[in-house]
Formats: sequence, structure tokens, C-alpha cells
Amino acid sequence: MNILETDHWCALLPPEWSADYDDDVVRISDADEVGEIEVTTLCKDSGMVTSSEITAMAKDESPEVGSWQSSEIGQFTGVTGSFLDEDTHIQEWYVSANAVLLYITYVCDAENAGMDDAAVIEILGTLVVAD
Repeated sequence: MNILETDHWCALLPPEWSADYDDDVVRISDADEVGEIEVTTLCKDSGMVTSSEITAMAKDESPEVGSWQSSEIGQFTGVTGSFLDEDTHIQEWYVSANAVLLYITYVCDAENAGMDDAAVIEILGTLVVAD
């Protein structure tokens, strides 16, 4: 496993997965290029991110998602949902720990939906808040 470390969070990546940084977005992809995880980090100026803030942001920013479910990935909690956009399957997470909010997407062709689910959950399950 390789360690992916940012200023605000860390995760473990299996050897076949790699990460690239582009501005405030971390892109994580596997060698077979079936899908891609993108992680955008937002930090609250003061106080902790609340569950009501997460839910409100998810509903406002992602109206395409018909139903949100509670989600816990690593040290982060929030909501997750998915939708189809033409031939693209998109899974989204809005999760937080302390003052850090992560907006995470996993995108793949609709025909490949589910193929990387176990690996994506394994990766996201290793998320921890950076010291």
C-alpha cells in the first residue's frame, strides 16, 4: 500500500492505484483506467462541519442525486448518493471530520458501474484526518 498524504487528510492506495494533484483536487485512478476518484477538500474557517451543513450542501450542489444515504468512510462521516448522467455512472460523497469537508466523486462508464466498488470502498475506508 502507498500512502497518499495531503495537508488535511491521508489515505492508503493499493499498488495498482495512483494519484495526481491538480490545484485543490486529488485524482486517484487505477492502472486499468476503469474509473477515477476525485477528492476536493474544503475547510471551515471556524468550528466543526455539522451534519446539517453536509446534507444541505449535498442537496444544493448535487440535485441529480435522488436519494442520499448516511455514509462513514474512514474517520469521515456524511452522505453518499449516485446517479447516471447519459452513459456515465457517478457516485458522490459529502463527508467531514472536524473542520474538513471532502467532496468525493467516483466516475466510470455506466457499463462498468460496480466493477471498482470494492477497491473504492477499501481506499475511502482508509481516510484519516492529517495531523
